[in-house]
Amino acid sequence: MSGPSTPAPADLPPEPAPATPPSPPWGSGVSAPPHHGWLRPSAPERRAAATPRVLLLALLTGLLTAWLLFDGVGVNLLICAGATAAAAGLAARSAGRRIRPWTVVWSLLAVALLAVPALWEAGWPVTLSIGCALGLASLALHGGRRWAGVLLPLPAVLWQLPPGALWLRDGLRGRSLPHRGRIVPVLKALVVAAVLLTVFGLLFAGADAAMADLLGSLSPSLDLGGLPLRAVLFVLGASTALGFAHIAAGPRRWDRTVVRPGRARRRLEWALPLVALNLMFGAFAVIQALVVLGGADAVLRNTGMSRSEYARQGFWQLSVITALTLVVVAVAKRWAPRSTPADRRVARILLGALCVLALVVVASALGRMWFYVDASGLTRLRLWVLVVEGWLGVVLLLLITAGLTRSAGWLPRVVVLSGMLTAAVYGLMGPDAIIAEQNVARFERTSRIDLRNVRDLSPDAAPALDRLPAAQRTCALQLIRAGLEEHPGQPWYATSASAARAREILAQRPLVDQLEEGRTSCERAGMRYQDLWP
Repeated sequence: MSGPSTPAPADLPPEPAPATPPSPPWGSGVSAPPHHGWLRPSAPERRAAATPRVLLLALLTGLLTAWLLFDGVGVNLLICAGATAAAAGLAARSAGRRIRPWTVVWSLLAVALLAVPALWEAGWPVTLSIGCALGLASLALHGGRRWAGVLLPLPAVLWQLPPGALWLRDGLRGRSLPHRGRIVPVLKALVVAAVLLTVFGLLFAGADAAMADLLGSLSPSLDLGGLPLRAVLFVLGASTALGFAHIAAGPRRWDRTVVRPGRARRRLEWALPLVALNLMFGAFAVIQALVVLGGADAVLRNTGMSRSEYARQGFWQLSVITALTLVVVAVAKRWAPRSTPADRRVARILLGALCVLALVVVASALGRMWFYVDASGLTRLRLWVLVVEGWLGVVLLLLITAGLTRSAGWLPRVVVLSGMLTAAVYGLMGPDAIIAEQNVARFERTSRIDLRNVRDLSPDAAPALDRLPAAQRTCALQLIRAGLEEHPGQPWYATSASAARAREILAQRPLVDQLEEGRTSCERAGMRYQDLWP
């Protein structure tokens, strides 16, 4: 059975010789012997020097970031990501590296994650998608197939930003600017022209009002108050582009990180706790089967609760149990006896049984949350934990599959892929839109809705909330309207498609009450004043 720790030698193909380690996704040159130690990665065999073209692309990325991201996020993220990818690709090409299949997989998934802000407005899914996209871009450049090789590169771009600037300085030191004889005179001429136009323009504007109007319409408007933020965005964009280019020019070999296996325990010392834990999980599985087969009468008779109350009980504890089970599998795998085939067989059986029984916990938790949502409505937190619990179930299935195949070489990359796919699906499906749709459908079915579940949603929820009756609709959409009115003139590249739909809905069917009278409409919809402004 394989877990999140370093697999046993019998569960993996033989370790490649030090002279020919697994190559990164961009290809590699001659390899150096690995360093040994706890989480000590080897340095790149060689790193291509920075070029003036990388500098120009980094500056372009900084300018695009300062210009486009100042007003918000949307399609502009994809534009800035394209410039960053061009700088990284140029550095990788200078290093003589080539694209590998997993590089394409990680890159396409990162693009899908960056498309979330262009589609939806909700803040948490957008933040999650951006963070995952940055991690995937770093993984695409580093490569890796073992646990250290796929987990450590995810945050690696954070500590590549300062070295990226030093790498650029060292690479450009002593280089002459290409076509300097033609570029420098043009730059000087532009500076002189700007000075002359500024001086004489001010004089003409003071001498004639019509000339002042003409010059005012031609000159670009400059928001001095926004200059500090634009400067920060410029530095952030340029530094990020340099960081990714620095990685592409010579990624670290995280796959060669040596994680010393734990000292193998005696079979009884290791197996007895797992047997006890399996028995407890088995007892829970039997109880769940009896409850499901016995029906509501058995639940009421044995627990004194209705089926709905029983279903809503204990979801959070079951979610914690699922996560802790993965921790137990990882720790147990690290100290499992592995000296003989019998030892390895016992480890696979006990850990496999624990993972199978943990799937019963996952199913029970998902079922309980489903009844909870049916009784009380869907919220952001409830949807998020449903998604996370479902992904933990997928990880358990992957662990079981790895144990059955007796090979875990594919496991680290597939686990990360499943997690990133889950984040992408969660963001692309529009969580706030789903929450609003479920609550509105429940209202249409039962005439009951808890407006506290939908009032603080983003504009993604507007199409579903628009179907509510007048009082509930006004109460539910008030905060969305107020948020849109705070940013009335956002450019197309800095807003989402859902925000545009919400503006259109509110323009076609304005709210009945003014914002100041919103308390009246919410009270008519059944909400108390303290529920709105506690």
